[in-house]
Amino acid sequence: MGSAWRRRELVSARKAAGLTQEKLAEVMRVDRSTVIRWEAGDYAPLPFQWPRLARVLGRSADELRALLEVGAAAGTVLAGVELDPAFRWLDRHVGANPGTIRKRVEGVRVAARPNAGLGRRRVAEALASYYGEPPAGHSMYAARCGAAEVLTSVVTRAEWTDFACSLTFEGDRIALRSGGGRPPARVDDAAAVRRLAEAAAKDVRIADVPIYRLADVRVEPGAVAGEVEVAPFVEYALTMDLLERELTDSLSAAERLRPGGAPLRDRYLPDFATVLELRNRLCAGGVLALTAIARPADPYRSEADYLLLVQERSARVVNAAGRLAVIPKAFHQPLNDHRADARIGATLRRALEKELFGRADIDNTAGGQRAADPMHPGRLSAPMRWLTERPERMRMECTGFGFNLVSGNYEFASLVVIEDEEFWPRFGGDVEANWEAAGMRQYSTRDGDLITELFGEENWSNEGLFAFIQGLRRLAQIGGDRVRIPDIELRC
Repeated sequence: MGSAWRRRELVSARKAAGLTQEKLAEVMRVDRSTVIRWEAGDYAPLPFQWPRLARVLGRSADELRALLEVGAAAGTVLAGVELDPAFRWLDRHVGANPGTIRKRVEGVRVAARPNAGLGRRRVAEALASYYGEPPAGHSMYAARCGAAEVLTSVVTRAEWTDFACSLTFEGDRIALRSGGGRPPARVDDAAAVRRLAEAAAKDVRIADVPIYRLADVRVEPGAVAGEVEVAPFVEYALTMDLLERELTDSLSAAERLRPGGAPLRDRYLPDFATVLELRNRLCAGGVLALTAIARPADPYRSEADYLLLVQERSARVVNAAGRLAVIPKAFHQPLNDHRADARIGATLRRALEKELFGRADIDNTAGGQRAADPMHPGRLSAPMRWLTERPERMRMECTGFGFNLVSGNYEFASLVVIEDEEFWPRFGGDVEANWEAAGMRQYSTRDGDLITELFGEENWSNEGLFAFIQGLRRLAQIGGDRVRIPDIELRC
């Protein structure tokens, strides 16, 4: 009933604005198939798209909200639709009749979860206390910049933080491995149901889409090599990712995180041996990059510099919600080509399109992918097409690797440098974060004081700060006079 109502109203609004489906898709920077699905009621436009859609349709924000929602319960209805794949997956996994998990979720009352004051250092120190001394050759990633000294929850090695691997065919050697003998997931169905109830209440996306799990990794001179296998994202969201919630709940209650006192962590990630042994666990991961954009000298602003972008994560994301992070920050996952997309650079290019250049049609959390080749040159956004026309305009490098103790994830810290000064005057107005970010900050590489303050902020996600520091260190090596920041000293 609600979907049909929304379909009629949205179609009427589009026609009243004198727009065809093709024209609306063009203005909204999506495929026509996306508009068709909006109007069919399959799913609604994402919140970050609402301001532009309101302008295009000639409606106020309130009018558009009324157009898209069905009464006060609309958020719950939409979230429930988006969570249907997760409900079905858990039904199958626990051997329940279809619809059983949805009914259990509907019966859960979601209470507010305080996490005020849970800074990054407190999280890192709690995990360091739980796991104890890292194995020989490993350490917790820590660094100092000016007066700011930081500790993170990322476990790394010296050789994993002292390389710069160009994400070209020669340096990016992550490959797909077929098969694998990983045991089936051990799901705590009570914790999983509680997670789904919270996701429905907050409109968090948990899609049944493929991601890569790490099976092997090797950091070599000038290259990152290894193997990945395909696993379902929903399995990660309802198992390993629950560790972050358990951690914040314990610290919010002023409880000490200790072995034997954290049931989920004790089950899934009890010690360093489990963290580093990849064969028998789901080790999901991310590709996250500090983005630096060359800007020409400006008489009203400063001399030539690099613009650095930092995001404030939205409440709708699965992990690091409400935290600071570099942008883009993406799960390492395939779109259509599982073998070609296994490379780090493939995820990074897609993340740039989705998180900075407005390509909503490659966001597979909202539904299946219809395009045979979503990253075909003919489908690229104008900024990405311009950057790829001449390879020297953009540099992409992997700058660090580590395992994040929060959920056991692997992290490929990276750096994206847009070297051509013409980009910002031409395309700066097209740079716009997607629904995963609640806001975006910008910093100049000539403002060492502000960067030092940012370095020490407690609201960083641990993996975000890891990528930020590694990116800054590399940028200081290659950026010349554009970069004036205090020296960064690693303490790991």
